Amino acid sequence: MPPVKVLTVFGTRPEAIKMAPVVQELKKHKEEFHCLVAVTAQHREMLDQVLRLFSIEPEYDLNIMRPGQSLEEITIRALEGLVRVLDREKPDLVLVHGDTTTTFVAALAAFYRQVAVGHVEAGLRTGDKYAPYPEEMNRRLTGALSDVHFAPTCKARQNLLQEGVPAERIYVTGNTVIDALKATVRKDYSFTDPVLASLDFTKRIILVTAHRRENWGGPMQEIFSALREIKEQHPEVEIVFPVHKNPRVRDMAEEILKGIPGVHLIEPLDYEPFVNLMARSYLVLTDSGGLQEEAPALGKPVLVLREVTERPEAVQAGTVRLVGTSKEVIVAATKELLEDQGSYLKMAQAVNPYGDGQASKRIRGFLRYYFGFALAPPPEFTYLGEAQGQEIRDKGRL
Repeated sequence: MPPVKVLTVFGTRPEAIKMAPVVQELKKHKEEFHCLVAVTAQHREMLDQVLRLFSIEPEYDLNIMRPGQSLEEITIRALEGLVRVLDREKPDLVLVHGDTTTTFVAALAAFYRQVAVGHVEAGLRTGDKYAPYPEEMNRRLTGALSDVHFAPTCKARQNLLQEGVPAERIYVTGNTVIDALKATVRKDYSFTDPVLASLDFTKRIILVTAHRRENWGGPMQEIFSALREIKEQHPEVEIVFPVHKNPRVRDMAEEILKGIPGVHLIEPLDYEPFVNLMARSYLVLTDSGGLQEEAPALGKPVLVLREVTERPEAVQAGTVRLVGTSKEVIVAATKELLEDQGSYLKMAQAVNPYGDGQASKRIRGFLRYYFGFALAPPPEFTYLGEAQGQEIRDKGRL
């Protein structure tokens, strides 16, 4: 049987991080899979950082990023470019990840050319098409176009079943971000950024990220004002905020937070220094989706600066807490974790339900079955609770 041609498509840093272990796993088995990579470069600089880290050289780079680009422009340029790639390569499967515009457009292009679609990190839902925006609908629309759904958790599987996806097309893998994390975090990592290199990590570090489109404006002003008050109430902590390059985020962050001693507004970090910084932080405040999966694997409590999350498993497990964007609520929740050791340990020691670092191998195993190389798929990922969580922590947590 000839190798199956798999075209993996991604365009942003989060996609690249989570797809890199899958690409590496497929490329190890050239007798079964001919894996090609196409990037839209929806985010250029941040994407390139991850490609270098994981030594991935795309066969196709559409380089669509433009200053101030709109969602419509991203969609049009990505669709036109990906259709040309599909016409040239004629893959057996297009593999996409998550919830970006690139993800949805790649699935749409594959549908137009009647090529099967595999969706990694399928089935996450908030139920609100505008939160997160546009990611919720990108993910739902990709799901409607997909033939194989790689759900990270049993909850994600349940969401897909409720939407009418046949059970035999859903396979629970755990999340590939844990695969990437375990390959990247090191106890002996040295920071080259001068601010990070000079930080005293015997102090408690609060790591912050904030960039979500739905938080622009008033909600983000509340978030940044909360950070200012947290620092005023707890002068002993250090706040590190890699600030997104979008002017709507950056201008407001500098207006409210610049110049405050102990609040470090730094440039966005490459993935490797970022996750190693997270591993040495005390607490994470974020409106990101992926950090809700990554930080708990390192034993770091997460306060989520959003009103809803498509990752309810983490809330249920106790590894993250939804606090929204109210200044008063953010300050109170942070104060509790800084002053109440019992509350902190309850979150820090809760079991991360998102995986064991073997998701990429499971995806390859299912594709072997799907394309006829195996008689049965490998066992799915199962979240077994504290016993499994302790084993994972013993093996991989810092």
